[in-house]
Amino acid sequence: MEGNYYMIHDYLIFIGVFAVFFFLTVSIYLWGQNKRLKQRNTRLSETNKLIEQKLNEVQLEHIGTKLNPHLFKNILNSVQSHAYQTYMSLDKLANVLDYILYESNNKFVSPKEELNFALSLIEINKIKINPLFDFRIKSRINKSDAIYEEKVFAPLISVDLIENAFKHTDFLAQDSFISVHMELEGGVFIMKVSNKASLKNVLEKEKSGFGSQSLDQRLKMIYNNHYKLTKSSKNGIFTAELNINLGEFYDKMRYS
Repeated sequence: MEGNYYMIHDYLIFIGVFAVFFFLTVSIYLWGQNKRLKQRNTRLSETNKLIEQKLNEVQLEHIGTKLNPHLFKNILNSVQSHAYQTYMSLDKLANVLDYILYESNNKFVSPKEELNFALSLIEINKIKINPLFDFRIKSRINKSDAIYEEKVFAPLISVDLIENAFKHTDFLAQDSFISVHMELEGGVFIMKVSNKASLKNVLEKEKSGFGSQSLDQRLKMIYNNHYKLTKSSKNGIFTAELNINLGEFYDKMRYS
């Protein structure tokens, strides 16, 4: 009887040890499988990010090939139609072309470079209008801002708002005007452009203009949730305002 007791006791110990060993074996196996799955998911996630990045680069290059000739054609038309100001126009044109041919090939330029380009582009477009035309330009640029000379600005971002204002302004209207406001403070860039335009022109631009579509695409692909672009039309006055938090975007670039 006592022998049977010890046999049962030993058997239960064996079962317990076997159960513990089996549990540990299964746990180690499942842990290994889970680790391998996590590593695989990490690799897949990295691969997806790489594919998405390459796709965005291809899309941006495709947009750029359409944007640059379009901009160049508009600039040449401005210069050609006002030959009496050729010298001044060509001087500004040289600055703009240098930027388009060399700087715009870079993924990013500094706010300083983009702002200088925007001002040259404005001067070229101004030769199309009467000297008495109500043109207002105001800039409040903090040149000591931390990102003023950092490569954080996507080149040619300012083109669409400027070109759109000159292209769709009703220059014959008595109260016609163009207003451009540029600001850089605390790492935040703001560009606000307003102009007197017919509602018909504004609607046609919104429906068919390549520039507006390309700008929206570029901003979304590059700056994601670090920008805000608003457009409105009221009483024949069209206003577009672009706000980019370059400081936040720069921090993300450095630490990602």
